[in-house]
Amino acid sequence: MTVTVVPSQQVLNPQLEIAGGRRLSGEVRVSGAKNSALVLMAASLLTEDTLRLRNVPPLTDIAGMGEILASLGVGVRRGSDSIEMDGSGLNQSAPPYELVNSLRASFFCIGPLLAKLGIARVPLPGGCQIGTRPVVEHVKGLKALGAQVTIEHGVVSAVVPGRGHRLKGGRIHLDCPSVGATETLMMAAALADGETVIENAALEPEVVDLAGLLIAMGARVRGAGTPTIRIVGVERLHGADYAVIPDRIEAGTLLLAAAITRSTLTVGPVITDHLGAVLTKLEEVGCRLDIDGTCVTISADQIRAVDLRTQPFPGFPTDLQAPFMSLLATAQGTSVITEHIFENRLQHVGELQRMGAAIRMQGNTAFIEGVHRLSGAPVKGSDLRASAAMVLAGLAADGITTVQGLEYLDRGYADLEGKLNAVGATIRRVG
Repeated sequence: MTVTVVPSQQVLNPQLEIAGGRRLSGEVRVSGAKNSALVLMAASLLTEDTLRLRNVPPLTDIAGMGEILASLGVGVRRGSDSIEMDGSGLNQSAPPYELVNSLRASFFCIGPLLAKLGIARVPLPGGCQIGTRPVVEHVKGLKALGAQVTIEHGVVSAVVPGRGHRLKGGRIHLDCPSVGATETLMMAAALADGETVIENAALEPEVVDLAGLLIAMGARVRGAGTPTIRIVGVERLHGADYAVIPDRIEAGTLLLAAAITRSTLTVGPVITDHLGAVLTKLEEVGCRLDIDGTCVTISADQIRAVDLRTQPFPGFPTDLQAPFMSLLATAQGTSVITEHIFENRLQHVGELQRMGAAIRMQGNTAFIEGVHRLSGAPVKGSDLRASAAMVLAGLAADGITTVQGLEYLDRGYADLEGKLNAVGATIRRVG
């Protein structure tokens, strides 16, 4: 198959200019889930057949993963909303450092590479600088499956010793329910000899989506979405045609865009079970929600303060903490947000303060006293979700807000400004 990889697009110092104060109305479509699509792409390393994914968002992270897979010998062909990967040419076990350094999802490759080739050398992951995201759980789990793992000079090297170089099923207890570790070990176990049991597994919808793909490829997986996942390894996986779930974080961001502009907006497709904690908090702040199948219509008028703390699924997602803080900066009363997942995920506070938000910090807790109106200002997103938070704040602010840090925003949101402009926002990309 011809290798056609969409290159990562970079514009010199791009920024968004947002004219605040516009109400939104209409319908907006949610793209496929980035966090799911990236790991599903890595699963293409498990088969020599063609794997076709549909509902894949056009993001720089997706392009980056495509480049990584191509460097390993996988044929990659991208369509408008799909991607085909042919693993028959897999011939490398070490993706180049320059490709993986900025994409944390690249580390997902270590599990399927070990399962398929018996050897892997993958640099430690990069990505947004939101705090320590160690690979200890990944390494511990791979060792439990029989791999020998060393970490030197920022590179994780793993090999499966013995005849046949095949991983062996085993029992793994995760000290914390890491999504990445759960997914890495699921892929590794899919081709292992015997049964693997992952205890204290992550419950996130993206884990369930990976299980769905693996099953479609012929894997034997039970229990995804519960704390105990059982995988009986098979000798071979085949290709599949599979649709990525809707992006629950993008859906939440779009619902928050309606709330912060005190608008009525229909957002879909949404799997409401994936957004339970977020929908509950939106109702608590005073939003009205009308759920019709896979569409959610939100109406907002007055917003009142609430308290929230980020937690693993099904708790409130850390990826929507920053966007929700932008909303609460305009609420009536004082809200309290406690970040329990990443220690550096409150860097957006200073930028919101530049726009007139009244926020006081104490450790990993933010106390937000709502103000009547935010003011447009030049701000910069320090990570993917902080960038989205700045866009939301700009929608509600008085005057013009310029948002820098779009290299982060474009990693996780497919044409966010285009979607918002289509429902009434005034946003222009310049630079």
